[in-house]
Amino acid sequence: MRSADRVTAVLLLAISVAFSAGALKYYSWWGSGGPGSAFLPFWLGLVMALLALMMLFKTIKEKNPGQAWLPSGEGLRNMLVVLGATVVFVALLKVVGMILGTALYLAALIWYLGRHRWWITAAIAVAAAGFNWLVFVHWLRVPFPEGKFWLSEAGIWIF
Repeated sequence: MRSADRVTAVLLLAISVAFSAGALKYYSWWGSGGPGSAFLPFWLGLVMALLALMMLFKTIKEKNPGQAWLPSGEGLRNMLVVLGATVVFVALLKVVGMILGTALYLAALIWYLGRHRWWITAAIAVAAAGFNWLVFVHWLRVPFPEGKFWLSEAGIWIF
């Protein structure tokens, strides 16, 4: 586990430094009314860098290498199923659309990983997809990929 933590810490450190540097490069630090748009991203990147350094130092001091960082057996199979389902979800996003795709993706994973009853699986998948639509499309007006099954203006499902 130690080597995976080291790699993760180094990657997080690089991303957080780039995040802070990008904030300073592309946005103003201070404006006439106070902190500018770079203020919060810069400090968030700095905190992320500090946490990544703490993680890196912890793994360097640790003597016990810990468990293997890749799962095996059932854990490996579950990881590959989630990875495969995610790849299929992203590949079919323009055809199925974000809302229907999210519901199908969650239903497949909840059913396979949780082995819950079909009505619980369907309820969670539909509720999560509906919540995504409500927050992002309806309230925030973020355009989602619509796919071939959704008319966004009329709000009608077509099959």
